[in-house]
Amino acid sequence: MSSAPQDVPVTEERIRIRYGETDQMGHAYYANYFYWFEQARGTWCRERGFSYREMEAKGYMIPVVEAHANYKGEVFYDDWIRVRVWVSEIKRASMRFDYEIINESTGKVTTTGYTWHVLIGQEHKAVTMPTEIREWLTRDPREHPTVP
Repeated sequence: MSSAPQDVPVTEERIRIRYGETDQMGHAYYANYFYWFEQARGTWCRERGFSYREMEAKGYMIPVVEAHANYKGEVFYDDWIRVRVWVSEIKRASMRFDYEIINESTGKVTTTGYTWHVLIGQEHKAVTMPTEIREWLTRDPREHPTVP
């Protein structure tokens, strides 16, 4: 996985690592990276003028069906990280979010990853992405008010 293409809007979420998010060695526990991906994904949506809650109110959900993380460096208790997220692919009924985590104390990318999501309807089966949802996912955040 590489950095976001130049023409793709990227969202950044800044997070301080809490003590409870580390293991006995003081490193960020590996599973917490997926929570940070999720937190950044929620911010990504809000920057485009919608929220998961609004999508669910319309009868749609986007569960994760595949998740991957590649750990390249260290993150410790009390470090500040920036989680960068962008959509790298949208298909008929699915989408892929890509992530980079940068440790602010070193300036280095410590983790990369992605999650695939399938759009499901009220019957919990994959559905073709409606025009409205596709429009939400392709919005330029500079053109829409952020949802609080």
